[in-house]
Amino acid sequence: MGTEQGSTGAVDSSMRLVHLLRALTVELDLLGGEFANVNGLHPTDLRALIHLLDAARAGIEVTPGRLGEQLRLNSAGTTALVDRLERLGHIRRVRDTRDRRRVLLVVEEGAMELGQSFFGPLINGMVAVLGDFDAAELAVARRFLLAMTQVVTAAREG
Repeated sequence: MGTEQGSTGAVDSSMRLVHLLRALTVELDLLGGEFANVNGLHPTDLRALIHLLDAARAGIEVTPGRLGEQLRLNSAGTTALVDRLERLGHIRRVRDTRDRRRVLLVVEEGAMELGQSFFGPLINGMVAVLGDFDAAELAVARRFLLAMTQVVTAAREG
């Protein structure tokens, strides 16, 4: 019976973590929605900008086709998205210097500054809170977040 009790306690503890993670994602989604709304963006526009910034940070070049794949958009939807972000001055299309047939997407400095002005205080607050954790705790948090991201990605990819 002690094993059942322990198992139930572990499930309850795990479910509390799942609910906390869900609450965090809801809050981040609401904040992202607010940013998009204030700046005349569609939520997909924001996801596209985040993807492009993450790719740039990782040194990965992004074509419109790759962006569409990542956001699960068809060709027409991707073209409309890229046209809209370009028209708003958030991105630009550039020819790949190694293959002139390829077009790459680059986030404009102004878009980065806009994001920094809105999300900077949040990021600074998060970094400050992370200072309260030691290296071992941060390693566990990193491992947890990576594992949760893998589970969500696998569920999304079906």
